[in-house]
Amino acid sequence: MGGDQERELLKRAEEQFDVFITADQQLRYQQNLSGRKLAVMVIPTNQVRTVVALLPAIEEALERAQTVGFIEIPLPT
Repeated sequence: MGGDQERELLKRAEEQFDVFITADQQLRYQQNLSGRKLAVMVIPTNQVRTVVALLPAIEEALERAQTVGFIEIPLPT
């Protein structure tokens, strides 16, 4: 996805959601996230088996997430 498309997606997301979850590891380097009205959560992969294993960590992070910020979920060890 190109920079303009990502910017538009983030803009639309912040109109309806409090948290944007993505597996795009480069998003924070490609987009200026300051001033956004939503938290951005980056998960390490979009592989279903791994995401399912990460659900407890994702849920915990969502419970403590601030409205604005950056959250990174590491791979399980």
